[in-house]
Amino acid sequence: MRCVSWNVNGLRAVARRSGFAAWLARQRADLVMLQETKARLAELPAEVTGVDGFGVRVVHAQKKGYSGVAIYYRDEPDEWFEGLGEPEFDAEGRALFARYGKVVYGSAYFPNSQEGGRRLDYRLRFNARVHAFLDEQRARGRHVVLGGDYNVSHREIDLARPRENVGNPGFLPAERDWFDAFLASGYTDTFRRRHPELADAYTWWSYRAGARARNVGWRLDYFCVDDDLWPRVRGVGILADVHGSDHCPVTVEIAARG
Repeated sequence: MRCVSWNVNGLRAVARRSGFAAWLARQRADLVMLQETKARLAELPAEVTGVDGFGVRVVHAQKKGYSGVAIYYRDEPDEWFEGLGEPEFDAEGRALFARYGKVVYGSAYFPNSQEGGRRLDYRLRFNARVHAFLDEQRARGRHVVLGGDYNVSHREIDLARPRENVGNPGFLPAERDWFDAFLASGYTDTFRRRHPELADAYTWWSYRAGARARNVGWRLDYFCVDDDLWPRVRGVGILADVHGSDHCPVTVEIAARG
C-alpha cells in the first residue's frame, strides 16, 4: 500500500495553482490523505472530485473555509471512521480513518498551538484523543498508519533554526514531550527511523523571505505506524519538489503481510 499525505492549505486553491487533479492522477498511490482542505465536498470543483481511478471522502469543519481532511482512495475500504467521536474535535473536521482488513489508515490535521500557546490545551487534548483512538484500534488486533500535519517538529534536527524557535508553536516543550511519549508507547516516526540523522529534510516553509528557496523549513508532516507494523515499511519519502502549498507531500509504502 503506497500512501501520500499532504497539507494542501486549501484544496480549491491548490487545484487552481498547481494542477492538483493531474498530479493526483499521476500518483502510484493507493491512498492520498489531505489536510487543511478548507471545503465541503459540494464546494469542490468536478475536476477535483471526479479524478479517474479515485474515490474521495471529505470531512469538513462546521466553520466554512477552515480545517478539514480528506482521503482519496483506489478501493473502497471495509470501514470508515469520520472523526474521533468527540464533538469539540469533530466540529473542526480534523480526522478521517479508513480500515482495510486489519490496518487502519488515518488522515489527521493536528491543531496549531498558536502564539503564546493560546490553543495548547486544546491541542494536547486532541493529541490525547488521537492517541487513545489508535490504541483502541490496536487493542482490537489492528495495525495503524497515521499520516498528516502533526504541527510539531519533534527534534532539533527537524527544523532549520531550533534555538530561535524554542518558544514558538510547533516547537514548544509540551508538544515535543507529547511526541516523545507517543513514540515511547509503541509508535514509530517512519521517516526519522529510516533516516535517523538526515538533516535539512523539511515539509513546511514560510511564504516569507524566500524560505523555501533557501530551505529554511520545518518537518511538520509525518507518517507514524505502530511498532509491530514497522517491519512491513518498505519506503518513506518527502516530495519537496511538489509545490502549490506551503507544505509538501510525504509518503510511506507498506508491504502486504507475508
